[in-house]
Amino acid sequence: MFRSTILAVFLSLTILRTASAQDTLPIYRALAEVAVIDQKVMIPMRDGVRLATDIYRPKGPGKFPVILSRTPYNFNSWGDGKMTPRNFEQALDAVKRGYVFVVQNERGRFFSEGDWDILGTPLTDGYDAFTWLASQSWSNGKIGLIGCSSTAEWQMAVAAQQHPALAAIVAQGFGAGVGKVGRFQEQGNWYRGGAQQMLFTSWLYGTQNDKYKPQLPKGMSQQDLIRIQRFYDMGTEMPAVDWSRAFRHLPVKDIIRNVDGQEGVYEQMILRKPNDPAWFNGGLWHETMPINVPGYWFVSWYDVSSGPNIELFNHVRNSAKDRSVADNQYLVIAPVLHCSYKRATENTMVGQLSVGDARLDYDALTWGWFDLHLKGETNDFKKQNPRVRYYTMGSNKWQSADSFPLPNTRITPFYLSSEGKANSRNGDGTLAARTPATDKPDQFTYDPMNPVPSLGGNVCCTGNAIQGGAFDQSQLELRDDILVYTSEPLKDGLEITGFIEATLFVSSDAPDTDVTLKLIDVHPDGKAYNLDETIQRLRYREGYDKEVMMEAGKIYEVKMSPMVTSNFFKPGHRIRIEISGSNFPRFDRNLNTGGNNFDESKGQPARTRIHHSKNHPSVLKLPVIPR
Repeated sequence: MFRSTILAVFLSLTILRTASAQDTLPIYRALAEVAVIDQKVMIPMRDGVRLATDIYRPKGPGKFPVILSRTPYNFNSWGDGKMTPRNFEQALDAVKRGYVFVVQNERGRFFSEGDWDILGTPLTDGYDAFTWLASQSWSNGKIGLIGCSSTAEWQMAVAAQQHPALAAIVAQGFGAGVGKVGRFQEQGNWYRGGAQQMLFTSWLYGTQNDKYKPQLPKGMSQQDLIRIQRFYDMGTEMPAVDWSRAFRHLPVKDIIRNVDGQEGVYEQMILRKPNDPAWFNGGLWHETMPINVPGYWFVSWYDVSSGPNIELFNHVRNSAKDRSVADNQYLVIAPVLHCSYKRATENTMVGQLSVGDARLDYDALTWGWFDLHLKGETNDFKKQNPRVRYYTMGSNKWQSADSFPLPNTRITPFYLSSEGKANSRNGDGTLAARTPATDKPDQFTYDPMNPVPSLGGNVCCTGNAIQGGAFDQSQLELRDDILVYTSEPLKDGLEITGFIEATLFVSSDAPDTDVTLKLIDVHPDGKAYNLDETIQRLRYREGYDKEVMMEAGKIYEVKMSPMVTSNFFKPGHRIRIEISGSNFPRFDRNLNTGGNNFDESKGQPARTRIHHSKNHPSVLKLPVIPR
């Protein structure tokens, strides 16, 4: 009895302390002065499932456009008496500008009802939410979407549903929402070149719902939900994991189980191969789904999927039947990490490299876009903003164009050459204007038990395993299992902007293995900074709809999944590529057996050769911009 009384008093004090926190927070008080705050509105979907939604709208009469942010993340502003006011900041900014700001949890997340599946929730959820929001008395019937990463990735497929109320989208870092587009079939960033991008293993560890996740009773009233949000948020608190070690566990399908993680969608997704029909059943957008909505697309040079993101922008413009749709697609490419646009400073650092002053007024860009399309204002957005705004590293400046790639691009080949000893940066590998006369192939041995470690790169969400960005690769390039090909020092400097394609002629003694490629800017002091990277699982060299194993010693032509960047190689700098068989844990290790890989625990070394001659012209094709 005594213990129960003490517990009751403790809970009462905790609730009172927490209850006063929101009311005394300055940002909340400022928001309450100008907005009607309506939290835990349960918007019904067509199957009866309700999605938890917080709505912030301007006080007073009138009809206003709606900005919707839908997310799998926790936006509950209560928790251990500490506030998470990011949504309040966004809401206050929107309401002051005459917008309704709405944040909503995906199906099955936190207070939303139903079962969650990464990008597998019904597309009708977005459609039904639009219908409900557009029909409210305070809505002017126009809706805009905004978000980065998981709050952006659902936008494209829902936009393809062509709801009449959806007037514009702002999608940032949205690559995990792209299934197949043009030359890329990454299935939501799960793959690159047929190899698994391991970021989803660590991301799902902290995000997916366990099969035994506690759930609130269905049909709870808004009043009860508002009350209990002060002391429950249905969020898991996952133990910290040393991912630099955890990623090494085999088989990969058991990595999350090995760290006692939640059992959820990972166990099913890790079994999906690139051509699995399940990729087409959920919320992924594919190029067969027309987008007829004005889109403002934000991409990062050091993000996971710059290439597919830009390819999507081009596809929407080129495939639009209505020219007004094509004319309302805009693109920004910043030299930052995943969703780090506003972290650019006067001296923007990406990893170890300074890329200068990369700041932009993203708020002005976003609100100018929404004012144009949601309010119908006659503003000067299109006069002030180019179709494509991209940042060129090296020269460290923003540039503009009407299209990407640039119309004046000169595709320039750099052929691989050596005397058969291109191993490490101390080898004799070169990039030259002509093919070598004879084939003296270079060979490296890739051992999956001793893979080449990832150092920087275009990555996110891997915990302590990889820090994204540009890092000096020169010490890593001393490894004998890395082939290094380097140009002569550039006399006049060279700008490359656009997609970088590579064709390699490869043979191996393994039935299947990987070839990795990394593009490097070598400074006069020898430091070598990575620009982009790619990989190709060789069983998918003929397409992702089939697996074709290799014959030992037979030479195959392999077109690598494209890279993309904008970089000025200054006078005295050199262009370099690295070729190897692994980039781990950026990508999962190929165990070289020809088996499923995801369910295997033992691998074998692969001895791989890169051929270069007139008959086998391994080549790097760079998009050079004349100056």
